[in-house]
Amino acid sequence: MKTILQVNQLTGGYSTGKPVLHDVNFDVKAGEMVGLIGLNGAGKSTTMKHILGLMQPHKGDVTLQGKTLAEAPEVYRGSLAFVPETPMLYEELTVKEHLELAAMAYGVEKKDYEERVEHLLTLFQMNDKYNTFSMHLSKGMKQKVMIMSAFLVHPPLYMIDEPFLGLDPLGIRNLLDFMVELKSRGASILLSSHILSTIENYCDRFIVLHHGRVIAQGTLEELRQQHRYLGDTSLENIFYQLVKGGA
Repeated sequence: MKTILQVNQLTGGYSTGKPVLHDVNFDVKAGEMVGLIGLNGAGKSTTMKHILGLMQPHKGDVTLQGKTLAEAPEVYRGSLAFVPETPMLYEELTVKEHLELAAMAYGVEKKDYEERVEHLLTLFQMNDKYNTFSMHLSKGMKQKVMIMSAFLVHPPLYMIDEPFLGLDPLGIRNLLDFMVELKSRGASILLSSHILSTIENYCDRFIVLHHGRVIAQGTLEELRQQHRYLGDTSLENIFYQLVKGGA
């Protein structure tokens, strides 16, 4: 299976003397959804910022389809789409204008744009908000615009940070089902979430970050075996045991 994202011995943070991340290693392969989980301050957002190229590693590197950002900046940036935890929209642009802006940035053809937008607006129940200015949207609706903007393009990798905040139950279910659909087409997804009971049944593998280090990774069954948990112990229970002891 082709490796899309490779994080190799990544050490980094906001100041050289005090790294947040310490020798972080993991990958994401084509057609799989990987859950990045950890307590607040574990280093999840810092990891994502390094992948996005917003922070420079102190040591190690990040490659996307075998290339670093420095080697092939346009190819690298065009190979991923990001949904941040907090919606960031232009208040004086409509939903339609945000989606058109995303399509132009990624070079989405007009025919593809029209088909994808129709599907996304229906899926997230936003048809009647298409021409609404973002300043008039609820937080949940703003989050849907961010999600639709990312899913409008079809890059190899989607990075999604706490996407369920502000979404109603139907929105959460539709988002999860759509991510499964994307995965079936061969897309890779790196998903960060605190709602472990929800992502347990959707992610193929999990990476557990604690104090800036990867303390466990693998499928749910592999995590159970690695840490000698018997039966159908949940992801939430495994995570609790791992971080409770300060592993």
